[in-house]
Amino acid sequence: MELRITTLIGMIAFAAITRLLPHPPNFTAVTAMALFAGAQIVDRRLALLVPLVAVSLTDLVLGLHAGMLLVYVCVAAVVAMGALTGPNQLSKIAGASVAGSVLFFVVTNFGVWVQDGLYPASLAGLADCYVAAIPFFQTALVGDLVFTAVLFGGYEVLRRTVPLLSSVR
Repeated sequence: MELRITTLIGMIAFAAITRLLPHPPNFTAVTAMALFAGAQIVDRRLALLVPLVAVSLTDLVLGLHAGMLLVYVCVAAVVAMGALTGPNQLSKIAGASVAGSVLFFVVTNFGVWVQDGLYPASLAGLADCYVAAIPFFQTALVGDLVFTAVLFGGYEVLRRTVPLLSSVR
């Protein structure tokens, strides 16, 4: 496997491992690594597979739950956002990171409302579910932006210092 792909996969694996370290609720690298994979890995199948495997493996350690399928759907959608964004436009990358955060918030909390029975099956119940999740969204958004900056910025530093990484995107 070429150095560039190995480096990208290694960075995504390292980001996934951070899920296993103590962190504030929802302050994880999931959205960032999906965005990074989509933007940086040219082979679309590999770009989708790497973050899904990384999240799945860490989920085996963290515990399985009913909403996992929705998380994986969001990961796939964010990989697609990354592919559309590309690797080098800071404003597009930041915007896609925020969009990914919003997507995860909307989809996964809708899943909580539908599946968990914690809220009434009404628009008011759905609204209550989203309102209760706002503090988690705040830390998720910050985490997504931080990890996005670390992955994209870290790779750019590596790319500039290791000439072999500067080959074809």
